[in-house]
Amino acid sequence: MKRVLIKCGWLVTLDPKIGDFKGGEILFSGNRIEAVGRNLNAAADEVIDATDKIVMPGLVNAHMHTWETALRGIGAEWMTPDYLRHMHLNLATRYTAEDNYLGNLIGALAQIDAGVTTLVDWCHNITSLEMAERAVDGLVDSGIRAVFAHGTAKPPTKAGAVPFTHIPHPRERIEALRKGRLASDDGRVTLAMAILGPDWGAWEVVEHDIRMAREFGLVSSSHTRPREHCVVPDGYARMAKEGLLGPDHNLVHGTSYTHADLTVIVDSGASLTSTVLVELHHHIGDTQVAAFREAGGLPSLGIDVEPFCSGQMFREMQAALLFARGKEIRNNALRGNSPFKTMPVRSREALEWATIGGARAFLMEDRIGTLTPGKKADIVMLRAKDINMAPVYDPIYSIVEIAGAGNVDTVLIDGVVRKKDGKLTFPTDVLERRLAELAVSGERILREAGYRVESAPN
Repeated sequence: MKRVLIKCGWLVTLDPKIGDFKGGEILFSGNRIEAVGRNLNAAADEVIDATDKIVMPGLVNAHMHTWETALRGIGAEWMTPDYLRHMHLNLATRYTAEDNYLGNLIGALAQIDAGVTTLVDWCHNITSLEMAERAVDGLVDSGIRAVFAHGTAKPPTKAGAVPFTHIPHPRERIEALRKGRLASDDGRVTLAMAILGPDWGAWEVVEHDIRMAREFGLVSSSHTRPREHCVVPDGYARMAKEGLLGPDHNLVHGTSYTHADLTVIVDSGASLTSTVLVELHHHIGDTQVAAFREAGGLPSLGIDVEPFCSGQMFREMQAALLFARGKEIRNNALRGNSPFKTMPVRSREALEWATIGGARAFLMEDRIGTLTPGKKADIVMLRAKDINMAPVYDPIYSIVEIAGAGNVDTVLIDGVVRKKDGKLTFPTDVLERRLAELAVSGERILREAGYRVESAPN
């Protein structure tokens, strides 16, 4: 296997045993990191000069409905009921397998372009195995590391039909994927189950889905919602009592949860993913980054939906940090404490949420999240001399507080260069053709749905 040595300007490993330092080196062989340190004096087949760059672990986007890529920005002024009405009850029902492919391909490429090396694709518009397969094809073709979280559609209930809240996750699709192309947990694209959970599904469905996920050795993930709208209001406490809540379950949002609720989640070992920009966008309650942290958990971060907001994890990370800092300050001010003398949430924590947190949430911490020997060579390099970045004093501050997607110079996933010199390595002619097809896809979906995109009147 080809051995590659990266000579770094600033090296941020996020591994506490190795540390972060200026002038470090990384040696990787094939798709795994072999050594990290200073002056490795290692023989290599190729040397990458990154002495003017910050080298860091790839970001982990722990929650995204990538299939919605063709509808970017249309929900900029939607509230939650608007999203459910327009997206799930109308627009999603117009999707074909090819629409899923295009959304996942372009959405995943955009994530790579913005420094994400691992994407949890929470694909919940699936109505057939063909739609699932084409969604997976899009992830595979992009070159990203992905967790394909197979979900189910939430269409309008026809007269006399069983509502989606009472329909178990389809075993035949999970079995076909798990025994077929996604059988390995060490592949670049792996499988998970995006289930209804107790906030959206009946209790017998919850039991069925969790037990099936465990039978196939899969992480399950579920959306939460306001308590008054939950199908099973005490669902997560009940799951914990029944032994159904553990490290193999991931919750998304939790914005209406109390400290007691979050303690149940933390004590069970389950994870929570916040999608801060979307949660703040349509005011579904306080994002739980600070509260989950206070309860003893390690938050993870995701984008959620691009019809609402930017798909850039740098912006998500910055928003999460600012919200968590503000929440801590507000809480202490309400308790009558004196003002903080130091910042209550450190910048490093936010970077950990966007890397280690996402890796841990989907049981991938042994493979990704830090630049540690033995882990996958998922590496991102930022240009330190860009006009908005220079000069760099502390690389953590520069990554979290200053950097954006435009500073991403190089991205390696599984040891393969997916972006170089600021440009994706994906074939340009194919990308241009697929972008044109994505635009046609989005226009057709909107037309068939009878939805017109326009700003709200003043």
